[in-house]
Amino acid sequence: MSTIMKISSRNLVSVRRRSLVTGGMATILATGLAPTFARAEAKKLVFAHINAVPESAAIAFDWMAGEVKKQSNGELDMQFFGSTLLSKELEIMNAVKSGNIAMGSPAGAAATIFPEMGIFLVPYLVKSYDQAYKMFNGPIGDKLDKDFQQKYGVKTLCFFDYGFRHFFTTKKAIVEPKDLRGSKIRVQQAKVFGDTINGLGGNAVPMAWGEVISAAKQGVIDGGDLPIVNMLALKIYEVSKFCSMTFHNYGPTNAVMNLGVWNGLTPAQQKLMLDISREAQKKIRDVTESIDNYEEAKKALEPKGMAVAKADVEAFRKIAQDKIWPAYQKQYGAMWDEVAGFKA
Repeated sequence: MSTIMKISSRNLVSVRRRSLVTGGMATILATGLAPTFARAEAKKLVFAHINAVPESAAIAFDWMAGEVKKQSNGELDMQFFGSTLLSKELEIMNAVKSGNIAMGSPAGAAATIFPEMGIFLVPYLVKSYDQAYKMFNGPIGDKLDKDFQQKYGVKTLCFFDYGFRHFFTTKKAIVEPKDLRGSKIRVQQAKVFGDTINGLGGNAVPMAWGEVISAAKQGVIDGGDLPIVNMLALKIYEVSKFCSMTFHNYGPTNAVMNLGVWNGLTPAQQKLMLDISREAQKKIRDVTESIDNYEEAKKALEPKGMAVAKADVEAFRKIAQDKIWPAYQKQYGAMWDEVAGFKA
C-alpha cells in the first residue's frame, strides 16, 4: 500500500497519458485513419519545357501533371510550365541537373545535352517509327538511362520523339539533293545536324530556336528543318513557303528527373511516374506519327499557305550513306552495329 502511495501525481498523469496514447494509436491502426498532423505535405515536382500547348509534347506533359497529382492522391504535385519558366533548352537541363527544378526535357537539343543520343540522329540510320520505339522502350533505352544517371545525374522517365525532320524553305522546294546546294539551313547546335546538312549539299547555320523566326524573315537563313508536328505548333508556315518531305533525321529526345529527386520518391511513387510517363509517351507518338506522311501533311499545311512536296528520299539516303555514315560508323563502333542491325 505504501509503495502505491509513493507514486506521485506527476507519474500518475504520465502513466495515464501513455495509456491514452497507446490506446488511441491502437484505435487509429484498427480504423486505418492517420492523424492529420502526420500527413506529409505534397512533394512539388516542377516540369519545365521549351514549348507551350499546343505543341504535342507540351499537351502530353500538361496532361501528365494532372494525372500524377490525381493518381498519387495529392502526394505528388507535378506542375507543368511550357515556355514560361525558362526560355532555352540548355537552361532547362542545367536547372534539372542542379536540382533547381525537378523535371524537364531537352526537346530538340537532346543530342547537345546527351551526346550519346547523336547516333540516332545520323541521317537515315533509323529506318522507321516501329524500329525506334522498340529500341528506346527496350534494352538500348535501358542502357542509355543507366548511362545518363551515372554521367549526368538524371533519371529518364521516357524517351519520345517529334518525328522525322523535313525541310522548310523560303525560296524553293528541296526535292532532289541538287536543290539544297547553296541553301543556308538553320540547324540545332549538335554536330550531327551540321554534318547532315553539309553532307547532303547545303550550308548549315547553327542557331538557337529563339533566333530562327527573325532570321528567316530577314533572309539570314533560307530555311531549316523540323518534323511536321512542330511546323504546325511553331507556325513555321508564317515565314516559310515550302515543306519538302525528306525524312532525313529522326528526332528522339527524353523527359528526365533530377536523380536526387527521383531517389527521394517512394518505390510506389517511382512506379507511378514511370507508368504515367509511358502514357504521355504514347500520346506524343500517336500525334507525331499520325501527321508524318505526305497526305496528312498536305492537308494540314497547304491551307496555311505552305506547299508540300515529295522528295527523292532514296537519292538523299544514298548521299548520306556514302558521305556521312563512314565517320559516324567509326566513331560509334559497336553501338553503330547495334543500332544499324536492330530489327523492328
